[in-house]
Formats: sequence, C-alpha cells, structure tokens
Amino acid sequence: MDIEELELHLLVEAIHKQYGYDFRNYARASLKRRILQRMQVEEIPHILEMTHQLLQDRGLLEKVLQDLSIQVTAMFRDPSFYRKLREEVIPYLRSYPSLRIWIAGCSSGEEPYSLAILLEEEDLYGRSRIYATDFNPKVLEVAEKGIYPMSQIQEYTKNYQEAGGKAAFSDYYTARYESVLLDPRLKNHLVFSSHNLVSDQVFNEMHLITCRNVLIYFNPTLQNRVVGLFHDSLIEEGFLGLGNKESLHGLEWQNTFETINAKEKIFRKKRVW
Repeated sequence: MDIEELELHLLVEAIHKQYGYDFRNYARASLKRRILQRMQVEEIPHILEMTHQLLQDRGLLEKVLQDLSIQVTAMFRDPSFYRKLREEVIPYLRSYPSLRIWIAGCSSGEEPYSLAILLEEEDLYGRSRIYATDFNPKVLEVAEKGIYPMSQIQEYTKNYQEAGGKAAFSDYYTARYESVLLDPRLKNHLVFSSHNLVSDQVFNEMHLITCRNVLIYFNPTLQNRVVGLFHDSLIEEGFLGLGNKESLHGLEWQNTFETINAKEKIFRKKRVW
C-alpha cells in the first residue's frame, strides 16, 4: 500500500469512528477520485490535512457526504427499464391485494416519483406503499419537497414517453417560475426514510426492490452484503431491479435469483421448495 492509499485508508477509518459513516467497502477508485476533487475545491493539499479538518469541521463532512452520495438520477431514467417493469413485472404484482416496494439509494427522489406515476397509471398505486431510502439526509429533504428545475422537464417528458407513459407528463406537475412542483397526490403512499445499506437491516416482506446504479460504487464484499439484504427483504418470488451496468454475476447470492430480463437487470427471488 503506497502512502496516498494509506492516508485514504486512515481518512475513511476516521470518518467511521468519529461520525459512524462507513465507506470502508466503497470502490476505492471512485472514493479516491471524489475525495481528491473535494480537496481541490477546498484547497487542501494533503489527505492527512483533509482528515484533520474533517474531524474538526462537521460542515466539511456534510460536503463529503454529498460528494459520496450517488446523485446521478432523473425521472424515468433508462426508460426501457420502466417499460419492462410495466410489461413483465406489473402483471405479477396485480395478483397481490397490497404491495410493499423499497427503492434503495433514492437520492433526490426522481425514481420514487417515477414509480408512483407508473403504479398510478396501472391502477396499483392505491394499494401500494413505497419506501424510498437514502443515507444522506440532505438529498432526502430535496426528495420530500418534490420540486425540480424546469430546465429538466424536457428530458423527463421524453423519458416518460419512452417508458410507455399513458397520459401527458404535464398532468403530474405544476409549473412555478423556474421550477416544477410534482402533484402532491404522488406522495400519498410514499415514505422517505434514512437507511444505510452499509450498516442497517432488512425491510421485511417487499414485493419489489429497486437499487439502480448504486452497487457499482461498492466493492464485492459490500455488494454481497447488500444483495443479501435485498434477498432477505423480499417475499418469495419478489422482484429486484438493478442498474444497467450492474449484475449478480459472481456474487454468492446469484443462484438465489432467476433472471426475468437480462438487458434491464430485472431478477426474481427463487421460491424455496
């Protein structure tokens, strides 16, 4: 281990011991890149100095948490994923009298609201409860407001249409100056909550879990831990949706799921006979 890697190791250990946030099993290259970017912005010359300042300055920690949160998201991001949910998962979900859904790593909320719209259009939202979780309290505050920049609406509308939307996307928001406010009805069965995939426990009896483009930031040890968490949180024959660059291949849990759609990374927990 070279000096810089050792200093990064000590920084991550210090954050864990001082504040309880555990980034020890995050993918090293991504973690290092984001820490170095923050150091450049703050004009901090060395990782050891960064560690010292982090231990003294909670405000700097909040910035690092923002940097390490996965916030690349959009309404109906990867529209083909949502289209396949409509076509290949929704028909199975119709058979349940009530639905429990967990969106892990929900970031600023675009994915939970997208799924709420999809379920509304499939006449399932009224019997659903969506639990949207993230470890970062700042992004959860944004998510709960349901307010997004007007500049993103053209992209969101295009995504919605390509995802098989059955109405006009404008039906689901109200324009307010440079922002849009999503229809408050979309929050009726949506619960935003803090949850850390690294350290927290299962959500029981879920029919569907989505965790898209989060596992790619974890090393194999943490990926195994998180997929095991999802497995134990799902009902038998419950569904799991991952990001398009993610896979169960090589993980110890891979044989406990069957593939529903390989391209869109939709899986189903196998029944134990």
